[in-house]
Amino acid sequence: MPVNFQSFVKRHHAASLIIALLLVYIVWGTTYFAIGIVLKSMSPLWLNGVRFTLAGLIMLAWALARGDRLPTAVQWRNAALVGGLMVFGAMTLVMLAQSHGIGSGLMATVVTTMPMWLALWTRLGGERVPTTSWAGLTLGVVGAALLAMEGDFSANWLAALAAFGAPLCWSVGSYASRKLSLPGAAMASAAQWLLGGCMGLVLAAFAEPFDGMLHASTTSWLAVAYLLVFGTLIALNAYLWLLQNTTAALAGSYSFVNPAVALLVGAGIGHESLNGWVFAALPLIGAALLLILYGKNCVVWLRKIQS
Repeated sequence: MPVNFQSFVKRHHAASLIIALLLVYIVWGTTYFAIGIVLKSMSPLWLNGVRFTLAGLIMLAWALARGDRLPTAVQWRNAALVGGLMVFGAMTLVMLAQSHGIGSGLMATVVTTMPMWLALWTRLGGERVPTTSWAGLTLGVVGAALLAMEGDFSANWLAALAAFGAPLCWSVGSYASRKLSLPGAAMASAAQWLLGGCMGLVLAAFAEPFDGMLHASTTSWLAVAYLLVFGTLIALNAYLWLLQNTTAALAGSYSFVNPAVALLVGAGIGHESLNGWVFAALPLIGAALLLILYGKNCVVWLRKIQS
């Protein structure tokens, strides 16, 4: 959540939770379409490096202005690990997958595997994952699989490998951020984005020419601005806040909603056609969210009735 809302968060936790979820659900669902626009005239590696380096510098300035201290050496190391996995690893793979033929809807669908990975790391780490959450996660993946039948989802093996590698990297980074010593929310975001973005710039300098960035269209730069402000500074802050203030399953539930949003945006703005599969998938996604949000409470309520 935006860092200037911290006092509001403390007083209104339920409202903060809803706002953070809506930001992650809706904004991230639209970022895949924005990435598709940007990649028409920009290089994927340079785009990712520039986006997160700028976001990291902005957040660092904000955190220092608030009086936050710079991270310790251990915290810088931990931020490099998390940023390397989530910003450099996962987001670079998303860019590469879409630039090599993965459509925005398919990319959003593949990301639905992330909560399953995150729940697995959580269980291996010794935390209990409720049965209802597992059921919700499974329903969500089934719903997303139905969404994958919308449109042309063909891709080459390299693009598919990058697409499935992205949620794997993201899930490991998400779990690590819950366990490692990191500074406060604003400074942690700044360190992770800055370090991950710099890693991306180093790779881009060796792998891609910079000319594409100089000749990019105005529409692409507007899409970059959207990704920077809404997709990173706002929605990613909301996700990092959720990781620290709610369950892993609920924090990762965005990945079930994002494919539906991505497809609806594609139909509304990109004039992509939708067939009946989306209408079969949406109820399953809704049921998955209900199980993750309220499944445990429903089990307790049913047991009370039976007793």
